[in-house]
Amino acid sequence: MSFFSTITSKIHTWEQLPATLERWRKAGEKIVFTNGCFDLLHFGHLHYLADARDLGDRLVIGLNSAASVRRLKGPTRPINDEITRTHLLAALEVVDAVVIFEEDTPLELIKLVQPDVLVKGGDWKPEQIVGSDVVLAKGGKVLSLPFIQGYSTTNIERKIKGN
Repeated sequence: MSFFSTITSKIHTWEQLPATLERWRKAGEKIVFTNGCFDLLHFGHLHYLADARDLGDRLVIGLNSAASVRRLKGPTRPINDEITRTHLLAALEVVDAVVIFEEDTPLELIKLVQPDVLVKGGDWKPEQIVGSDVVLAKGGKVLSLPFIQGYSTTNIERKIKGN
C-alpha cells in the first residue's frame, strides 16, 4: 500500500466509521474524540492533537465541513477546502480517523462515536463541551486541554495580511 493510500484510509464517512470503531473496541482500545475546523494547521494544533492522542489508543477527529466553518467563522473561511484539511489531518501519525460533519456542533457525531474520552482545546469547562453529557453518561471522561499561546489560525491570517 502506498503512503498516500495509508493517509486516505484514515478518512471515513459516517457509514464507514462504525465498523472501524467496532474493530478498535473489540481490540480493547480506548477511543479519544475531538473536533474542530483545523483550517490552517499549525504547531498549536499538532501539540493539542498529540496531547489528545496520549489520552487513549485511537484518536478520531470530527472535522467541520466547509459550510459549517462559513456559518461559524464567516464568509472568508475556511481558507483550506475539505479535501486539504482532511488529508493534512489524516497524514498525522497521531490521528487514526477523520470524519467530516455538516452540523454546527459535533453532537450527532459524538453520539455515533461514543468515545471513551472527549477532548476540546482552550478554556472550555468540561461541562460546557458539546457532547459531554453523552460521554459522561456512559462513564467516559471529558477534558479541556490548554492551547499553546501565540498559535492560532487567526494569528496566521493576521501575519499574512500584514496586521
